Amino acid sequence: MTRIMLLMGTAALFAGPALAQADASAQGTAPQATAPSTTAAATTGGAAQVTVGATVNDTSGGQVGTVSAVSGGNATIDTGTAKASVPVTSLAQGQSGLVIAMTKAQLEAAVAAQTQPTQISVGNNVSGPQGNPVGKVTAVTGDLVTVQTATTKVQLPTKAFAQKTPGELVIGLTQAQLEAAAKSAAGPSGG
Repeated sequence: MTRIMLLMGTAALFAGPALAQADASAQGTAPQATAPSTTAAATTGGAAQVTVGATVNDTSGGQVGTVSAVSGGNATIDTGTAKASVPVTSLAQGQSGLVIAMTKAQLEAAVAAQTQPTQISVGNNVSGPQGNPVGKVTAVTGDLVTVQTATTKVQLPTKAFAQKTPGELVIGLTQAQLEAAAKSAAGPSGG
């Protein structure tokens, strides 16, 4: 079985709606929301200038919030209702400020979902960000969850999962992306 620890904050791995990823606990830190990279059409080119106070809009031009902090490759976006930490790589420079591929409602929903504990049990179905099936939970050991896909078993940290509905979990990777990451982590020897 391949054991990989995926950093769910790597925006390049994600396609589709974002999921909240949080290390927010008693420390009061902002939940980590993972957003897909913004489209080239929404950018004016060049690197995004991510600074405290910068306005963040969605790809349709709707205001999402403002940057309230920048630290360690992450920017904290304050919507006025919620605060979420996103990788600066998920922000692009637009004509009216920064652009993220999430609406304000999507970002707030991701943060709200993260405040509820995720119930992970053997037999839970696991879906990708678009709702497509990825696999099924076959074991939970400490903070690691084993997911069986069509071709492999992969261990992920519990914080990689969000609760979709009771008995259904969501991760930020498709089945193909998860299997490719497992194959890559296994290396040429396959183990």
